[in-house]
Amino acid sequence: MKTLCITMGLLLLIACCCGATPTALQINMAPGNCCFGFYNRSIHVKRVSNIIKTHSSCLKEAFIVQTIRGKEICYSGSFQWALDLYNQLHNTEGSG
Repeated sequence: MKTLCITMGLLLLIACCCGATPTALQINMAPGNCCFGFYNRSIHVKRVSNIIKTHSSCLKEAFIVQTIRGKEICYSGSFQWALDLYNQLHNTEGSG
Protein backbone atom coordinates (compact mmCIF):
# COMPACT_ATOMS: atom_id res chain seq x y z
CA MET A 1 0.00 0.00 0.00
CA LYS A 2 2.88 2.38 0.78
CA THR A 3 4.43 1.71 -2.61
CA LEU A 4 1.15 2.48 -4.36
CA CYS A 5 0.78 5.79 -2.51
CA ILE A 6 4.37 6.80 -3.24
CA THR A 7 4.01 5.86 -6.91
CA MET A 8 0.75 7.81 -7.27
CA GLY A 9 2.28 10.81 -5.49
CA LEU A 10 5.29 10.80 -7.80
CA LEU A 11 3.07 10.51 -10.87
CA LEU A 12 1.01 13.47 -9.66
CA LEU A 13 4.15 15.51 -9.01
CA ILE A 14 5.54 14.72 -12.46
CA ALA A 15 2.21 15.59 -14.10
CA CYS A 16 2.14 18.97 -12.33
CA CYS A 17 5.74 19.84 -13.20
CA CYS A 18 5.69 18.57 -16.76
CA GLY A 19 5.14 21.14 -19.50
CA ALA A 20 3.27 18.60 -21.62
CA THR A 21 -0.03 18.85 -19.80
CA PRO A 22 -3.12 19.50 -21.92
CA THR A 23 -4.06 23.14 -22.37
CA ALA A 24 -7.38 22.63 -20.62
CA LEU A 25 -5.59 21.51 -17.46
CA GLN A 26 -3.00 24.28 -17.35
CA ILE A 27 -3.56 27.06 -14.85
CA ASN A 28 -2.58 30.45 -16.21
CA MET A 29 -0.89 32.47 -13.48
CA ALA A 30 0.46 35.15 -15.83
CA PRO A 31 -0.70 38.70 -15.08
CA GLY A 32 -1.75 39.34 -18.66
CA ASN A 33 -0.26 41.95 -20.93
CA CYS A 34 2.39 44.29 -19.57
CA CYS A 35 3.86 47.28 -21.38
CA PHE A 36 7.57 47.96 -21.74
CA GLY A 37 7.52 50.71 -24.36
CA PHE A 38 5.03 53.52 -24.70
CA TYR A 39 3.42 55.46 -27.52
CA ASN A 40 3.49 59.20 -26.82
CA ARG A 41 0.89 60.62 -29.21
CA SER A 42 -2.86 60.45 -28.80
CA ILE A 43 -5.03 58.87 -31.48
CA HIS A 44 -8.53 59.89 -32.51
CA VAL A 45 -11.13 58.61 -30.05
CA LYS A 46 -13.23 57.19 -32.91
CA ARG A 47 -10.40 54.75 -33.63
CA VAL A 48 -10.49 53.32 -30.07
CA SER A 49 -12.61 50.26 -29.31
CA ASN A 50 -11.40 49.62 -25.74
CA ILE A 51 -8.87 50.66 -23.12
CA ILE A 52 -7.73 48.65 -20.12
CA LYS A 53 -5.24 49.09 -17.29
CA THR A 54 -2.33 46.69 -17.13
CA HIS A 55 -2.21 44.19 -14.27
CA SER A 56 -0.95 45.48 -10.93
CA SER A 57 1.97 43.04 -10.98
CA CYS A 58 3.42 44.62 -14.15
CA LEU A 59 6.58 46.64 -13.58
CA LYS A 60 5.12 49.84 -15.03
CA GLU A 61 1.58 51.17 -14.68
CA ALA A 62 0.11 51.57 -18.13
CA PHE A 63 -2.98 51.54 -20.32
CA ILE A 64 -3.49 49.29 -23.33
CA VAL A 65 -5.63 50.89 -26.01
CA GLN A 66 -7.22 48.58 -28.56
CA THR A 67 -8.09 50.15 -31.89
CA ILE A 68 -11.11 49.22 -33.98
CA ARG A 69 -8.70 47.32 -36.26
CA GLY A 70 -7.48 45.19 -33.35
CA LYS A 71 -4.09 46.84 -32.83
CA GLU A 72 -2.96 47.26 -29.21
CA ILE A 73 -1.05 50.39 -28.22
CA CYS A 74 0.62 50.95 -24.84
CA TYR A 75 0.43 54.30 -23.07
CA SER A 76 2.14 55.25 -19.84
CA GLY A 77 -0.11 55.36 -16.78
CA SER A 78 0.75 59.04 -16.41
CA PHE A 79 -0.11 59.97 -20.02
CA GLN A 80 -3.05 62.36 -19.52
CA TRP A 81 -4.87 61.52 -22.78
CA ALA A 82 -4.99 57.80 -21.89
CA LEU A 83 -6.04 58.54 -18.31
CA ASP A 84 -8.87 60.82 -19.49
CA LEU A 85 -10.00 58.27 -22.08
CA TYR A 86 -10.00 55.47 -19.52
CA ASN A 87 -12.07 57.58 -17.12
CA GLN A 88 -14.45 58.54 -19.91
CA LEU A 89 -15.02 54.98 -21.15
CA HIS A 90 -15.20 53.36 -17.72
CA ASN A 91 -17.15 56.12 -15.96
CA THR A 92 -14.77 56.16 -13.00
CA GLU A 93 -14.62 59.93 -12.92
CA GLY A 94 -17.14 61.46 -10.56
CA SER A 95 -18.76 58.17 -9.49
CA GLY A 96 -19.34 57.69 -5.81
